[in-house]
Amino acid sequence: MEYSADAVIETAEVSMKGRVHYTPTRERREMVMGAGGEKMQIITRQDKKVAWTLMPSEKMYMETSISQTKAKDDLSSYKIEQTVIGPETVNGVSTTKSKIIMTGPKGEKMGGFMWTTKENITVKMDAIAVDKKEKHRFKTELTNLKVGKQDPKLFEVPPGYQKMSIPGMFMPGR
Repeated sequence: MEYSADAVIETAEVSMKGRVHYTPTRERREMVMGAGGEKMQIITRQDKKVAWTLMPSEKMYMETSISQTKAKDDLSSYKIEQTVIGPETVNGVSTTKSKIIMTGPKGEKMGGFMWTTKENITVKMDAIAVDKKEKHRFKTELTNLKVGKQDPKLFEVPPGYQKMSIPGMFMPGR
């Protein structure tokens, strides 16, 4: 299932607005960060096992191996309990609202509500994560959801961008 949508992510510390383009093996997130309005884009390519962080104002990008980032997103070791509450319309989209509780291998917990479409697209989430006795609330919401084929060019580093190299980071003996 491929789609695009406008996205809002809110935590106690920050609110970010942006756009998401999604396919089963590729994702592009475009975000506006902070009061200065700095734009950042992240392209994740499961098919190439790579993620690129683009900095449009500098025409530069950083490359990260997905094996380095995947561990954070891997939920296979979590116990997940999901209880369906019922149908609900969110931003004009028919969804199913569910209560979800996730418990990690080290006792960390996340609980809240999620609204998903019949295609299993999470249109909204309102949850609290508890880690080392600290609570962190986060909310995500998609608007202007458009299900359909995404342009493959969206998932490539644009022409003219230069790869950033961080001196000394991968030098042996340092």
